[in-house]
Order: sequence, then C-alpha cells, then structure tokens
Amino acid sequence: MESFIIEGGHPLKGTIKPQGAKNEALQVICTTILSNDPIRIKNIPDILDVNNLIKLLQEIGVKVKENAKGDYTFQSNELNLEYLNSTEFVKKCSALRGSVLMIGPLLGRFGKAAIAKPGGDKIGRRRLDTHFLGFKSLGAEFVKDEERDVYLIEAKQLKGCYMLLDEASVTGTANIVMAAVLAKGTTTIYNAACEPYIQQLCHLLNAMGANISGIGSNLLTIVGVEELHGANHTILPDMIEVGSFIGMAAMCGAGIRIKDVSVENLGIIPDAFRRLGVIINVEGDDLVIPEQKHYVVDSFIDGTIMTLSDAPWPGLTPDLISVLLVVATQARGTVLFHQKMFESRLFFVDKLIDMGAQIILCDPHRAVVVGHDHTRQLRAGRMTSPDIRAGIALLIAAMSANGTSRIANIAQIDRGYQNIEERLNKLGAKITRVDD
Repeated sequence: MESFIIEGGHPLKGTIKPQGAKNEALQVICTTILSNDPIRIKNIPDILDVNNLIKLLQEIGVKVKENAKGDYTFQSNELNLEYLNSTEFVKKCSALRGSVLMIGPLLGRFGKAAIAKPGGDKIGRRRLDTHFLGFKSLGAEFVKDEERDVYLIEAKQLKGCYMLLDEASVTGTANIVMAAVLAKGTTTIYNAACEPYIQQLCHLLNAMGANISGIGSNLLTIVGVEELHGANHTILPDMIEVGSFIGMAAMCGAGIRIKDVSVENLGIIPDAFRRLGVIINVEGDDLVIPEQKHYVVDSFIDGTIMTLSDAPWPGLTPDLISVLLVVATQARGTVLFHQKMFESRLFFVDKLIDMGAQIILCDPHRAVVVGHDHTRQLRAGRMTSPDIRAGIALLIAAMSANGTSRIANIAQIDRGYQNIEERLNKLGAKITRVDD
C-alpha cells in the first residue's frame, strides 16, 4: 500500500484542468460491448477504476488500441463468451464496482451475463435492485448459483416495456438503457436518472444507431434496433474533480483558474460552494477562484441555518458532500450537512475532528459544522482514506493544516483522481507519495 505525506500550509496558485469524467468513462466504455464495429472514445481519465475496467474488457476479448493519451479505440467483434461464466472472471468483477455496467450490454447483445457482489467504496449499502428489476421487466431471468455466490442472468430475447424505476439510480439507468437499445419493441423508463453523464451515454448510443428520446429528462423512450455500429465520442470534464478543485482553492488557494470545465454541465455545484461564501467567477468556460481570506456562510431567507443535502440530478451530487463539509470547517458560520443517499459516508469526519474541526456528527446521515473563519488552522494528523471522495476531502484538509500529515490507503484516491499529487504540486502543494 502507498501513502501521501502532505506538508500543509503551502498556498496553491495557477491553472489546473480537470480530467475526463470517471463516471461517464465507466458507462461509455461498456457501450463498446454492444457493437462489432470500432468505437473511439477520447478524454478517458488515467485512473485506477477506469484502467481496471479496460483490462477486464481486454480479458473477455475486446480489442483495445491506444491512439494517444486518453484516446482509445475499442472493438468487440471476437469476445470469449465462455470466459464470462468463469469463476476467475466473476471474481475479478467483484473487485470493481464499475464492472456492473457490463451486465446491460452483455445481456442486451448476447442474452446472458453473470455477476457477484461488486466492490468499490466502503460507504454503506449500495443495492443493485434497480438494475435487476429493470432487467427482469425486459424479460430476463435470474438464477442464483449458491456455490459460487453468483447470479446468472439470461434472456433469449429482451422485450421493450414500460417501467417505473424504484429510484433514480445512475448506474441502474445506464445499465437498463444499454440493455434496452437492442431489445424488441419500445422501452419507456420513468424516474430515470438524468445526469449529464447519462445524457452523454444516450448521445453516444444514438450516434451508434440507437433510437433514444427524452434525453435530459427523467422519462426516456427507447425504440429497439437490430444492431449498433461504430462511433466517436468525447468524455466531459469530471464535475466532481471540478468541485474538488473549487474546495482546494477556497481552503488553501492564492488564486486558481480551473480551465475548460463545461460550465453548462456543472448544474448547481458552483452555487453550493457560493452558499458557503466561496467567490467563484465564470470566465468563458473557466472558473476563477480568487484567494479567500474569509468566506461567510449564507443563510436561508427566514434566517435559519444553512442546510446542504444531496439529491438526484439536478440536485447536489452526493460525491461532493465530503468536499463541501471540509470547506465549511474554515467558513464563518454554521452548516448542517445531510447526506441522504449513503449511510456511512460521513464517518470520516472523526478524522477532521481529530484535526481540530468543530463538527457534531448527529447520526450516520447528518453533521453540523461550525466554521473556524480561518482564525484557527487544522492540525496535521495521520489518516486513512475510506473512499474516493472522503480521501480527497482529507487531502484538502491536510494541505490547509499546520504541520505534516500522512494519508494511508491512497489507492482509494487513485481510483478517481489522475496523478493528483503531481498536478497539485505544480500549483505549489507539497505532497509526496511513499510506500508503506
């Protein structure tokens, strides 16, 4: 395992550009299973989760050609379908949560798939019922292999239908859409997730010959087609990384420009930081965050304490609650954070409390933060990253802290952030990667 050694107190200054979006990459890379033809995807982030998914696709026979950094061509014309049912393959899938997005394409094109409980962040229960119920509505059948603890999913012919999803799951929506594009007839999905990355997925599928309408809404209509062909696609900037950089700029920045962020696809993310008092200027497609000596938490119109909570798009993404919470520790004012979607995601605040932050963890879903208003620096400490987003939040805290901190289990951060220490060191940070 590797750790970060962070020397805190160094101001960050300069320009940084976000990587391609992790969550979009995992989805659109899996679409390549749906066609025999080459599919070219650009702006793929060089991060652990994405690289592991690409390796997994190669192992089932997908041909992968790297045209340039972040620019790949995939072709799935000679897949090893026998390997898909092997214990070795299923075990590898269980270590990578993104592999769940292979089920829809495999089921849609070949009529079968297998899945074990996937890995990923340790942020509480992340059920797959939405995926399974959607596949079942399309006509798939499930058989539990008790000996291997694996679900076998089969369908001779998927058939379009109307379905109302039990929750607006992003990966659930993506999986069902990818299965439905080759189904017979028309599929209508109500309460579909409508994040920009789902929109991007649908646009790519349409470019491949699919017939999807309602893109950008929570009501998708998919008319099944016989086959899909090749296409080209460019992945959006990662909105979570953009939000992470805003947080760093607020906490320890001396003037930072975040370039080419795709402002129109950020939704309410900039406004969530503005509610904490962070100044964010928009210049073209860039965000400019000046040095913030103080930032004052807003209050609601009736004067009550500010509450920030996650919600399905176009609400605030849960992936940024951890970063916003850290930023609030140095604001002037009090904020209640309500993390509704994952029951273990706020447990990392114990580490912030150890660093001197004033936080009351009310329960697994709610925390009250009383900001220091930069009158008192956080203390350095020894920490372990429990998940991707808590990991980057702890990194931000360590960069702003007084002294030298150590963060272990940084493979969690590497799963979502590309060469993060190298990029931040160019802005003035002092971060060293070491072997434990």
